[in-house]
Amino acid sequence: MRAISWSARCLLLCLLTVGILGAATTPAPAPPGPPATGPASPEQTYDALDSFLREQLDTLGIPGAAIAVVRDGVQVHSAAFGHADDSGRPMTTQTPVLLASTSKSLTAIAVMQQVEAGRLRLDEPVQTYLPWFTLDDSRSQALTVRHLLHQASGMSSKDTAFEASDAQGPEALEEGVRALASSPLAGEPGQAFHYASANFNVLGLLVQTVSGQPFGEYLEQHVFGPLEMAHSHPTRAAARADNAAAGYSLWFASFWRQTDVPAPTTGMPSSTLYASAEDLGHQLIALLDGGRYGNALILRPESVAAMFEPAVQVDGSKGYAMGWFTRPLVESADPAAPPVPEAELPRLLEHQGEWGNSHTYLGMVPESGLGVALVINGNDTAAPSRLKAIDTNVLRILHGQSPVPAVVFEDWLQRYSWAVSLALLLAELVSLWLALRFLLRRRAPSRKRWVLLVWGVAALVLDGFALWLCLVYAPARFDTHLFVIVRQFPDVGASLVPVLALAIVWPVPRTVWLLQKILTAKRSL
Repeated sequence: MRAISWSARCLLLCLLTVGILGAATTPAPAPPGPPATGPASPEQTYDALDSFLREQLDTLGIPGAAIAVVRDGVQVHSAAFGHADDSGRPMTTQTPVLLASTSKSLTAIAVMQQVEAGRLRLDEPVQTYLPWFTLDDSRSQALTVRHLLHQASGMSSKDTAFEASDAQGPEALEEGVRALASSPLAGEPGQAFHYASANFNVLGLLVQTVSGQPFGEYLEQHVFGPLEMAHSHPTRAAARADNAAAGYSLWFASFWRQTDVPAPTTGMPSSTLYASAEDLGHQLIALLDGGRYGNALILRPESVAAMFEPAVQVDGSKGYAMGWFTRPLVESADPAAPPVPEAELPRLLEHQGEWGNSHTYLGMVPESGLGVALVINGNDTAAPSRLKAIDTNVLRILHGQSPVPAVVFEDWLQRYSWAVSLALLLAELVSLWLALRFLLRRRAPSRKRWVLLVWGVAALVLDGFALWLCLVYAPARFDTHLFVIVRQFPDVGASLVPVLALAIVWPVPRTVWLLQKILTAKRSL
């Protein structure tokens, strides 16, 4: 019994020794996830990207979003989340969305196609092709095609705003450009960057004029067609026929509501084209491959290179090319590592689109062949930086970095414009109630008439402040027109319209009536 026990112990000791040696020489099973310090696989990166977007939809209440990622001429990832409208129809990567300012990159392609065809020259004055074109400034005669492409014409958004228009006819584009004749210039053409969507509306009309085709038809035939952008459209009617996503606005910083805001064909070349995330991926593939998509060549490589070259400085290291902002890709740098000089970072070309009820983003990194298209069928106009933070975090995730919390950059007036407009409406209604309460009395009080005069002056001060805020300060602060604020910021507009009505219509009859009451009371003493 002892001999058996001793043999068993020897056998067990041998087995343990072999096991220990085997463990030392055999690789351990791979952990389920990537090492904390190692690079993630593409699949893990895209999983992290989708998880982040789902989290943003849940946290911010965003109605729907779709994304497409391309690399080296191939779509490597696409996904869609949320719903396209109140019916609960799911968002897809083929769902058209109002692009807002990312429309400009498509118009830039059309312009460069006409430059290649010899019908347009970049440094030729606009009046060469549109002899009637003018602004309310003699310097507009020197305005060139290149100035328009680089947002260096000197036009300002406030003086050329069109976003409140409801025009949907094919003639609206030319009518909108002709209406610029009464707009002043805010700067010398070619001297500095000054963003105005009207620049690209003029470019769209130039393409329409020299090509002999309506701008929308031209895009369909020469841009959307070759790029196989089957779910891209120049008009709202065509997009809705293709089950476009409805737009949503965040009302009173509290709840998302399906909201119609103007999307005029006046702004088709700059702001009101429609496309799906998947289609935008096709555009990025072509631009990153020197103008080629499959067997189609929409631009020559040298034209694409010219499009990517910034000609004006926006601020710091940011520049503006032809329909693209350019800057160092700071999102690719590890925040825990020593700072990397901006000159050593990859170059990013990007553009965001902001409308009253949609947000879109396009980004390209030519050095790595990476492109990303993100469309969201909603916008928080009080704090759009929350959605812009999604764009930059998408770039971080795609470059192996962790997303960072959003930072709200908007000032108090923009963030709480809905509250300010509600407060003004309440103040005007209280003023109206007090006025009617006194003026409808049969007899005015004979004592302390000076109190009534003070009250009347205070009411006029309130009206004056409301008019100054709405007609002077807010348009200057947001570089747009009051009508655009009312139409594109629906929660603000719902309060501002009655405020303006009361502040404009009521002060004169109220003051006359008040003075009559006071004089009548004085004569009766």
